[in-house]
Amino acid sequence: MILPVIMAGGSGTRLWPLSRGNYPKQFLKLIGNQTMLQQTISRLHGIEHNPAMLICNEEHRFIAAEQLRQLDIEHSGIFLEPVGRNTAPAIALAAFKALENNKDPLLLVLAADHIIEDQQAFHRAVIEATELAEHGKLVTFGIVGDKPETGYGYIKRGEALQHGFVVDAFVEKPDSATAKQYIGSGKYYWNSGMFLFKASRYLEELKVFRPDIYAACEKAIAVQSSDLEFIRVDKAAFEACPDESIDYAVMENTKDAVVVPMDAGWSDVGGFAALWEVSSHDENGNAFKGDVKAVDTKNTLVFGEDKLVATVGVQDLVIVNTKDAVLVAHKDKSQEVKAIVNQLKVEERSEVTFHREVYRPWGKYDSVDNGERFQVKRITVKPGAKLSVQMHHHRAEHWIVVSGTAKVQIDDTEQYVTENQSVYIPITAVHALENPGKVDLELIEVQSGSYLGEDDIVRFEDRYGRVK
Repeated sequence: MILPVIMAGGSGTRLWPLSRGNYPKQFLKLIGNQTMLQQTISRLHGIEHNPAMLICNEEHRFIAAEQLRQLDIEHSGIFLEPVGRNTAPAIALAAFKALENNKDPLLLVLAADHIIEDQQAFHRAVIEATELAEHGKLVTFGIVGDKPETGYGYIKRGEALQHGFVVDAFVEKPDSATAKQYIGSGKYYWNSGMFLFKASRYLEELKVFRPDIYAACEKAIAVQSSDLEFIRVDKAAFEACPDESIDYAVMENTKDAVVVPMDAGWSDVGGFAALWEVSSHDENGNAFKGDVKAVDTKNTLVFGEDKLVATVGVQDLVIVNTKDAVLVAHKDKSQEVKAIVNQLKVEERSEVTFHREVYRPWGKYDSVDNGERFQVKRITVKPGAKLSVQMHHHRAEHWIVVSGTAKVQIDDTEQYVTENQSVYIPITAVHALENPGKVDLELIEVQSGSYLGEDDIVRFEDRYGRVK
């Protein structure tokens, strides 16, 4: 049986300001009405498989859990990496976990941030790879390229083997001339980063070629803890694990590597030019999302988040408007967005990591305005959700309910606050906010005080496991 393992730990810096540290591209709706993570899981429909296992970073756990909940499907748990250690250790954790119940499933390793337009072709490739994997081969899926792409690594095929080919070589990202030779020869595929193999076979090869990674992951998973749907491993053991990709650790060394071709309209959406390519275009080659008005505009990508974006007499541009940042780039230079991100990191700008709108397990908040001693937020609390019981040393808060009903605890008293009513929470008062209703609770929070940082929160109780 196939066990899908969805890798959802990337940062997606080349799609800034849409994608940021606390909300990277795999959680965004870039194409269609589902996020990239949701599309990855949805395209498994039609393949017989066990509920998928997700691997993501600790800070993304509630975003991932909420997006899985929206799909209303079973899953096999959400593995939380205490630190990023690349794909070889992450897959090792999944493999050790898969073997716990005396089963040895085929791990279908997929990235959560890929686009695949032809779902049936994807299914065919997975089915064709299954027999090879059942016989102990470590299968990677090679994308049938339609152009000399320099942004991908390549896989050179060797002799034919059933529905695939023995891997002759893994090749680093080539220059333009070399990429043209690769595509022209018909012997090279783009390296997709998708795999299929038995859990046991992967661990056997990892133990041979990278016993240090094997030992660190074995030690890490020996000390597991679970809360809600999250699976944690020993932090110290995993931190000691080397940072290495599955390609370098195993696939380039094993004699059992096999490539199965896949021609399915695949893209890793590695930048805005790639996003423009996989988007729907109007008669002028434009791809617009949001409130956009265009005159004499061609081959341009526009993302408008919260306001009207108007273009006149431009072409081949990328224009991205979010609530707190605007990006304008030539489409041919869009890969260099990463340089802007690096500048912002040096300057320790919050826009690298945070959107103005921040998601929490109970809902979300939008930082509408702020000044020297005040901050205004719009808060949305999901039905049945509750913020932690907490207090602040440096700020007081006013809550004004816009819609819905709030159940408010302030020290030893409880009260219900409804639309157009407000309540005041003094400094150091122990308080909590809950939505007892069946619709979203919307309120405006006005904070005032000498310090307004998120680290001025002392939690006493929390249903989401955030009290240590």
